[in-house]
Amino acid sequence: MKLTPRRKKIFMVAALVFAAVLLTGCSIPRDADNNIIYIWNEQVSGYTVRTSFADVMKNENWFNAIFVYPLSSIINKLAPVLSVGGAIVVVTVIVNAILAAATIKSSIATQQMQMIQPELERIQRKYEGRDDQASKMRQAQEMQALYQKYQINPASVMLVTFIQLPVIMAMYMSVQRSFAVATGTFLGMDLQKTPMEGFKALFAGDSSGLALALLWIVMGLCQFLSMRIPMILQKKRAEAEAKKHHRKPETSKSGQNMVMQIYMMGMICVFGLMWPAAMSLYWAISSTVNIVKTLVVQQIIDKRNAAMGGNRR
Repeated sequence: MKLTPRRKKIFMVAALVFAAVLLTGCSIPRDADNNIIYIWNEQVSGYTVRTSFADVMKNENWFNAIFVYPLSSIINKLAPVLSVGGAIVVVTVIVNAILAAATIKSSIATQQMQMIQPELERIQRKYEGRDDQASKMRQAQEMQALYQKYQINPASVMLVTFIQLPVIMAMYMSVQRSFAVATGTFLGMDLQKTPMEGFKALFAGDSSGLALALLWIVMGLCQFLSMRIPMILQKKRAEAEAKKHHRKPETSKSGQNMVMQIYMMGMICVFGLMWPAAMSLYWAISSTVNIVKTLVVQQIIDKRNAAMGGNRR
């Protein structure tokens, strides 16, 4: 099977989500009794804690010191004011906002690549089965011309995905190691418990697991919308282009895209059952922020394309 840029992106995202969960699950520091070493600003009886940046740098590693320690510390400081859940929401929004600002050009290129996917597939179908060197060169030239038309640098498309991996790892470890999260609650939920524990409680007739189960469902819904909205925008763009040129809409014909999205959705939901509810809250908020970012980036793309069209006239 030939991988289109869209398929490559889906495969990469799936691999990175799997790697993030796998790696973070293996790298959270634990004490001699296999208890998580929490991050807090003072020593407390009954827990092993790291109290300073220097402490984490000396006893652990640079990644935990530079990324995990500050995030956990911010959650700890905000929790008494905003509640544990509110602190996670604020930190998630801030982190995603910084990430979006740092990768805005790559985000535009990534979303633009999704928008032109039908045109890319049309070029690929045009040269399907033609393996001679001249055909390959013409296909490459037509694809390059399409990239230039929409000002896309294919090499930058994967940048956002690679940057997201350490962010996912850092946030996962931060909510796991924040002492405020470990000892606090949000809307009656113990955020260290997993949604799976919530479902087990419900099946046993204990309604206390309802909030955890609902959080998992909300997380799944937010993730679904964050994956679906780009496809909806792509369809609307195709319909607008078709109307402009008095032809049928040109949409992506690849069923593999939908299959991979279903696979990714299932994988994230399975992981979501097993990780702490605090991470489910983070993922739900992150997906919501991603939806907003997608809509904002689309506005930027539409304005830029409209300006390009006006200049061509």
